Amino acid sequence: MRRIMRWLVVFILAAAVAVVIWVKTRPKPIEIVVQPVVRGKVEQTVANTRAGTVEACRRAKLSPSIGGQIGRLPIREGDHVKAGDLLLEIWNEDLAAQLTLAEREQQAARAQAEASCLSAAEAERQAQRTQQLRDRAVVPEEDADRARTQAKALRAQCEASRAGVTMSAARIDVARASLSRTRLIAPFAGVVAKIEGELNEYVTPSPVGVQTPPAVDLIEDNCFYVTAPIDEVDAAAVRVGMTARITLDAFKGRQFAGSVRRIAPYVLDVEKQARTVDVEAAFVDEGDFKDLLAGYSADVEIIIAAKADGLHIPTEALIDGRRVYVYSPENRKVHTVEVTTGLGNWAVTEIVGGLAEGQQVVVNVDKPGLADGAAAAPGGARP
Repeated sequence: MRRIMRWLVVFILAAAVAVVIWVKTRPKPIEIVVQPVVRGKVEQTVANTRAGTVEACRRAKLSPSIGGQIGRLPIREGDHVKAGDLLLEIWNEDLAAQLTLAEREQQAARAQAEASCLSAAEAERQAQRTQQLRDRAVVPEEDADRARTQAKALRAQCEASRAGVTMSAARIDVARASLSRTRLIAPFAGVVAKIEGELNEYVTPSPVGVQTPPAVDLIEDNCFYVTAPIDEVDAAAVRVGMTARITLDAFKGRQFAGSVRRIAPYVLDVEKQARTVDVEAAFVDEGDFKDLLAGYSADVEIIIAAKADGLHIPTEALIDGRRVYVYSPENRKVHTVEVTTGLGNWAVTEIVGGLAEGQQVVVNVDKPGLADGAAAAPGGARP
């Protein structure tokens, strides 16, 4: 009996040791993160590859068409101006004097033309009277011919004087044009972003092939849009009028409603970067303009298609775009499942076939050791 008890104790100890060894050496379940397959809104979207930029609808970098010394500078950086306001004026007293001279010459030409035309009219009346006397044989033919010739000469002189008045008007236009070239006028209402130059400094226009800073940088501050580069592969699906969501780094957590207003008609090939197409997105609500500044960085997400009630999973759960790991709570293992996808974006992808609502898919697919049939244990769910 004692021998049996001893063997029983040995057997129990051996079994315990075997259990401990099995527990210690068995493979541990892989900790996974799972998400359920759910129904809801799913969209197919494309987004910019690099940061976009908020642009003013109109921006003009202005310089006078002639060089010279700045005589008037009635603006400062940050000033708001209206269309037609004077921004800068080159010293132009000599041109202003030439305009005054041309105007005085026109007055003199008008007076001379009036005198010449009066003399011509008088000569024509005199020629008519002389002809009447000639018809009655009171005066010789020579007198009548002389009177007619003089009337014609004075009439020609009158016409020449009138042409002189027209020429004087043209000289005034030339003088005014020369004077206007010294003035920089605001082409639209906006804010003065930058001024290059101070009062009494000299400014010069850019020579051909040489870029010089503009004298005044004027930005329209009541109309903005976003320009963003879209990868050439994604740009083929974009159309003018599509709905877009605009986000700005300056306004974290806020989305601006937008729509595609223009697609560049060419592909931009930038060295060491992907080929892209510039897409412009307009802000739908003009009330957003008051919060914007030209130059803000922006991202644009364009909605290509949408479905209100689609079965979908997180996009990061997809492997090669066609497989997922499904966790089975019954046997605590994961299995590879082939799926058919539909609409999708960076966040979620529609599942057309292969999965059912409520199944749990593995999100952290890059977990070391994860394979078909591997033991696994959910370690939590991502939000």
